Amino acid sequence: MTGRGGILERNFWSTVDWWLVGLYLLLVISGWLNIYASEYDPENARSIFSWSMRSGKQLLWIATSIGLGALILLAIPVRFWEAVAPIAYTVVCVLLVAVIFLGTSTKGSHSWFVLGPVSFQPAELSKLTTSLILARWMGRYNFRLYRRRDFWMTVAFILVPMLIIVAENETGSALVYLSFLFVLYREGLSGWWLFVLFMVIVVFILTLVFSPYAALWTAWLVTVICMAASAGRIRPLLCIGLPIAAVLAVLPYLWGLLPEGNILRAIHPSWLLLGVVGVCAVYYLIRGLREGNMYRLLSVLALLLALGITKAVPIVFNNVLQEHQRTRIEVLLGMKEDLAGAGYNVHQSMIAIGSGGLTGKGYLEGTQSAYGFVPEQSTDFIFCTIGEEWGFVGCLLTLILYGFLIARIVMRSEDAREPFTRIYGYCIAGILFLHVLINVGMTIGLMPVIGIPLPLISYGGSSLWAFTAMIFIFIALCRNEKKYF
Repeated sequence: MTGRGGILERNFWSTVDWWLVGLYLLLVISGWLNIYASEYDPENARSIFSWSMRSGKQLLWIATSIGLGALILLAIPVRFWEAVAPIAYTVVCVLLVAVIFLGTSTKGSHSWFVLGPVSFQPAELSKLTTSLILARWMGRYNFRLYRRRDFWMTVAFILVPMLIIVAENETGSALVYLSFLFVLYREGLSGWWLFVLFMVIVVFILTLVFSPYAALWTAWLVTVICMAASAGRIRPLLCIGLPIAAVLAVLPYLWGLLPEGNILRAIHPSWLLLGVVGVCAVYYLIRGLREGNMYRLLSVLALLLALGITKAVPIVFNNVLQEHQRTRIEVLLGMKEDLAGAGYNVHQSMIAIGSGGLTGKGYLEGTQSAYGFVPEQSTDFIFCTIGEEWGFVGCLLTLILYGFLIARIVMRSEDAREPFTRIYGYCIAGILFLHVLINVGMTIGLMPVIGIPLPLISYGGSSLWAFTAMIFIFIALCRNEKKYF
């Protein structure tokens, strides 16, 4: 077929990425079947198509989602998404604020608009609009992430909806915004920032589980090792740094052995550790300024950040987080056992998955599902239905499907000629990856329970529509790049 200017135009069927469409349909159908299994009652069996069942309602959402995908591919010009990005981002941010005051409170979260039988969560749509605005902003021909204005505008686009969602008390959805770090890394963000984020998490956990001393000691030791490795000065590290670290590690134990009234008990080990950290910080600061070495200066900031976190964690944990959030974190980290309360869902979920064995009990044969032991099993804990009825094989196949979907999006993003397509593709790949990681981690007890749905599988119209739009907009963008010879 010949397009404008004599350029050959490919037909529709040869330009659509049918691999992505097929993976999408497999996951959606799998979700529909498992939603029915999660609420199936052998003593009062109803049809999978029944409107009184969540599976019947989900079928309606699936049909409308497929219609939405077809509309995106066939009727909406591909340039529309780049043009509408600022307006859509602004409107959704307004909705995020409005839902705090006008939305319905659900389990302490003000994040849902309820319109008769239909519920709508703006936070799900905000992931799409944030991806679009980032793709537009970072896809400009003169964008440079290392430039101060470009960097802080990018951070602002991510933080604004994220902080509003936190204000809605929807912490789980806010955490998904960390997935945009993968996009920033692909577009030139130093891996050092990702390492800092990892260390922040480590320091937070060590402060809660052990003590601020253990957290600060770990942060200091990691910084010293990194500094020595980057400068090629391994001998001073072995001769001075590690012996000092060993002494500081056992110092609290030795201090505890001192008898009451001993003058040395007046010197708490924390003061000695702070002194060592302070000396290192001053040393790295002077060397960094003298050599113009930004890496050393950032290391000083990292040490100060670690010190601040050790002081802030008790305040945030006790005064900012709500009681149910504190309990979930304590159960996850092994600080508390609450099998009848906050740990009940996870405990029952792990029983369900473990009872499935290698190949599962069989479709509609799950006892945990039939007797309703796992709350929210068709939404946040749908993966335990897969584990119980389809076993390890079913879980593995589900994760493989997600792996192929995410890998396909990344590959097509790398092949894209347009920066908008590449950046948008990485955005949705990161969102999918983090959703799967957190949701599966919740069901097997490796992540706190924070209400993250399993993409395309969990019950819910808002989530299904949002992920459908994300994926089919990407398919449309890729199709546009293959449209002409």
